[in-house]
Amino acid sequence: MNYETLQCDRRDRIAFITINRPDKLNALNALAKSELKQLFLDIQHDAEVDVVIVTGSGEKAFVAGTDIKELKELDEQQGRIFSERGQEVFNLIENLGKPVIAAVNGYALGGGAELALACHIRIASDNAKFGQPEVNLGIIPGYGGTQRLARLVGKGRALELILTGEQIDAQEALRIGLVNKVVTLPELMISAESMARKVIGKGQVAVRLALMAVNATQEVSLASGQAFEAELFGRCCASEDFKEGITAFIEKRKPVFKNK
Repeated sequence: MNYETLQCDRRDRIAFITINRPDKLNALNALAKSELKQLFLDIQHDAEVDVVIVTGSGEKAFVAGTDIKELKELDEQQGRIFSERGQEVFNLIENLGKPVIAAVNGYALGGGAELALACHIRIASDNAKFGQPEVNLGIIPGYGGTQRLARLVGKGRALELILTGEQIDAQEALRIGLVNKVVTLPELMISAESMARKVIGKGQVAVRLALMAVNATQEVSLASGQAFEAELFGRCCASEDFKEGITAFIEKRKPVFKNK
């Protein structure tokens, strides 16, 4: 399928998604959000894709926010619907069942920061800038940013970023745990693909269930989370991948997973 605001290249079990609105610093308009939803739904059911990498077109921006023009006429009811539609897309990404890596090149502001937060792993180029500047427009983050940012970096740090609207650079994002790794811009996609390859080399049944277990930590108590973990651990033990992994370890060879 052809997309107007996105590019997608699927090769060797990785889907490479590029937000492609460089003249708008890859800002997310309604069409981009709709196309992201369609594309991720397709990838979710694509047995040939194990990992997704998301980046922005060009060197200046990952996603520099939401298309501000679309905010101008919102009233209370329309604003709620606007927020819910964005949340729906980013919830799909977070709960895709396959690892999604954000390769953050340049500005990740507002909805762009929230897109990165919805991904499971974030690798930033050294020119990356992160921020939730919505208060400057008299609004708050609406695509899950108030929730995911606080869970990732802590309530106090999240409130500082959200209430001041200030931007932070890649090294500060690394220091507070917002990103996993910082590399030079030329190394960004190489590093993201290298990490994706490491994940692809593992048993994909275990990868999917690990994603489910970790995502559940945001919704349940420790006791409930541990019970869910034990259930998923049992499901791993019933898989062919488990038998192969154990056998390969004993036989001192590299496992050949069938992802079953």
